[in-house]
Amino acid sequence: MKIVDAKVVVTSPGRNFVTLQLTTDEGITGLGDATLNGRELSVVSYLRDHVVPLLLGTDPHRIEDTWQSLYRGAYWRRGPVTMAAIAAVDVALWDIKAKVAGLPLYQLLGGASRDRVRTYGHANGTSIPELFDSVRALLEQGYQSIRIQTGVPGLKAVYGVHAPGAHAANPTRLDQRVLPAVEDWDTGAYLRHIPSVFEAVRNEFGPDLPLLHDAHHRLTPIQAARLGKSLEPYDLFWLEDCTPAENQDGLRLVREHTTTPLAIGEVFNTVFDYQTLVGEQLIDYVRSAVTHFGGVSPLRKLFDYAAQHQIKSAIHGPEDISPVGMAAAIHLDLAIHNFGIQEYSGHTDLTNEVFRHAYTFSDGHLHPGEAPGIGVELDAELAAAHPYQQAYLPTNRLQDGTVHDW
Repeated sequence: MKIVDAKVVVTSPGRNFVTLQLTTDEGITGLGDATLNGRELSVVSYLRDHVVPLLLGTDPHRIEDTWQSLYRGAYWRRGPVTMAAIAAVDVALWDIKAKVAGLPLYQLLGGASRDRVRTYGHANGTSIPELFDSVRALLEQGYQSIRIQTGVPGLKAVYGVHAPGAHAANPTRLDQRVLPAVEDWDTGAYLRHIPSVFEAVRNEFGPDLPLLHDAHHRLTPIQAARLGKSLEPYDLFWLEDCTPAENQDGLRLVREHTTTPLAIGEVFNTVFDYQTLVGEQLIDYVRSAVTHFGGVSPLRKLFDYAAQHQIKSAIHGPEDISPVGMAAAIHLDLAIHNFGIQEYSGHTDLTNEVFRHAYTFSDGHLHPGEAPGIGVELDAELAAAHPYQQAYLPTNRLQDGTVHDW
């Protein structure tokens, strides 16, 4: 069997997605997600101009060999553009292999380790009453674990908080140019406000509902330690990205001062980003996405490494991970032993029409389905009807105008 065709499909059914479609000489196709939110076309060029020519005529069954060749052969390693491109190839090859076997991907990964995949949803509100309404809406949808994000008094726009039906990453437009939305930040106001939010949520919804929170890289290690300590009475499932994750040594300070569980890694691209954090057990959950970590192959290896240190998985699953990437994640979730939880924002109805998928959501849990491969098919005609739209992730500035972490 040989790869005879490779297409890079860019579509925007509400937001941009990049998909690699590989086809073999036996007519079997495989899909991989290469979406890099806000920098999509960089990955498109990497795939079309540099990777696709290397794939034509190769054996799709040689997944590990192909991965190593793309990673080592370029000389320039790591980074989100490179790893998103490699991830698309890796997932597409696994999709093909599983289709040849006539099995869903999770069966090739060792079979199911559980019956279903636990998820969490995103609740937010500019005020406590709005937040309560958002939590109730998610509970009605079946979610059993919920991330809590809220507005901060005195700040106009905060990560994870947006109007109902809107998305936080909506860009602004000026003189026909698309510009990032700008959020503002005040660490002191945030640290004073957040404990009262969780006290209110616990008083309203009780002690048993698993609650999560994302600080989104905005704190120094000592500020993160203070936050983790202040949230201990509210028994969080985790505190996510409490400080910029590339400062691995900084997590030692956080760990020394709080027992609040820590989740890190959605911006990481390889296992090398995790060496200190996992080796010294400074975190409790690893957060990388299949799409940004080079695919199923290396993420499975990361989870095996994490398992040696009693650390669990928590694959990144926002709306900008396409249903192709989400499907791959769910297969991996079902198969590994040290599964923790899966982020799941869902997608719009139009996105689900473009990417028809076998996975299902019910009672706060996902299942990848039993279709051969990853269980996603691309509607090429519908995808073409929704072309790429330039868009950016937001930026963040302190109240004096200084650029801050987003």
